[in-house]
Amino acid sequence: MNAFLNPSAWPSAHGVWYHLHLAADTCGPAAVPDAAIVVEQGRIAWVGVHADLPVSYRHLPQHDGQGAWVTPGLVDCHTHLVYGGQRASEFAMRLAGASYEEVARAGGGIVSSVKATRALSEDELFDATVPRLQALLAEGVCAIEIKSGYGLSLEHERKQLRVARRLGEVFGVTVCTTFLGAHALPPEYAGRSDDYIRLVCEEMLPVLAAEGLVDAVDVFCESIGFTLAQTEQVFQAAQALGLPVKLHAEQLSDMGGSALAARYGALSCDHIEHLSAEGITAMRQAGTVAVLLPGAYYTLRDTHMPPIADLRAAGVPMAVSTDHNPGTSPTLSLLLMLNMACTLFRLTVPEALAGVTHHAAQALGLQATHGRIAVGYPANFVLWNVGDVAELAYWLGQRPACSVVRQGRLAVDGMGLHRSGA
Repeated sequence: MNAFLNPSAWPSAHGVWYHLHLAADTCGPAAVPDAAIVVEQGRIAWVGVHADLPVSYRHLPQHDGQGAWVTPGLVDCHTHLVYGGQRASEFAMRLAGASYEEVARAGGGIVSSVKATRALSEDELFDATVPRLQALLAEGVCAIEIKSGYGLSLEHERKQLRVARRLGEVFGVTVCTTFLGAHALPPEYAGRSDDYIRLVCEEMLPVLAAEGLVDAVDVFCESIGFTLAQTEQVFQAAQALGLPVKLHAEQLSDMGGSALAARYGALSCDHIEHLSAEGITAMRQAGTVAVLLPGAYYTLRDTHMPPIADLRAAGVPMAVSTDHNPGTSPTLSLLLMLNMACTLFRLTVPEALAGVTHHAAQALGLQATHGRIAVGYPANFVLWNVGDVAELAYWLGQRPACSVVRQGRLAVDGMGLHRSGA
């Protein structure tokens, strides 16, 4: 097996990582120059100024970080990574002036991805997804959410979720699976959306949850998706199974989905371009994260920005994610999303970095284990060969060299740390 596909073959990160600069808000409110991180048994045992390193750790193996800036492992908290085919042709159609309806009549849209996904075996679907995951991991992603929603039947939703679980095992990365059976109406249920929602709630979700394939439940609540009442049915089914919920909310219009999701203690509301003041208040009270998806905003050439200033004023945590999907956000760079969040949505660099670390972890319910460099957390952190941490959001098309410690091992060594004898 290729070493990249064999986490047990990666060099252990055990020991003292020194000659580091910790970015602000990774382990405290201010940046820490000349810092050190101690890794023992795959977890962070100590972090602080190198000069303050306790004597008891000084006998451990030493890893020279070469003056790198360090952030927590990145978290991509909203993706549709597992699917068949691609939709470049409909992208070209939209550029040529075709409407959404015209694209759909030509066989495009979510239904085309459903057809392509259903046509692949589980192994073929895994193989198709591997390069996409590898691109994200090479940029420092240490935890990722993967949704279903291109199967739209028990057999094919199961296939997607099984592939997502397998990717986590093979690549040694934290994968959170989200059941998005209520993504679109499958062709065989045309005109029977209530019947399909009953299938989602009474058959698909209970079976998949019993098989251990579901970490959270999502719905596409929109005028071209599912109604508030149908969304609440899915939420009630998830709640009965003890599963947390999240929502594709207020992307194209204000449906009031965010307030509904907040009533069910949703982990996150995602897209939220048309989020209302009432929705913001409900999210703040529920501790629900606002997930910003600038890739979809850009690809769809949207002009209605999420209410960033109001979210900021209300203290609602804002995460940033790729929303990787074949139709509206075919991006494979979380760093590019950092730049877009800053340039399109006017986030500051610290806000954007929080958006792909601890706020993104919170959007997945992983805030106790991911998104920070803190004692007791699994050792997931990234060393960046940059002169200023702002470069992570600054560059367009240039990926800074990085080395990634993931689950206590050196999973990516773009800076040549292991080769240099660290």
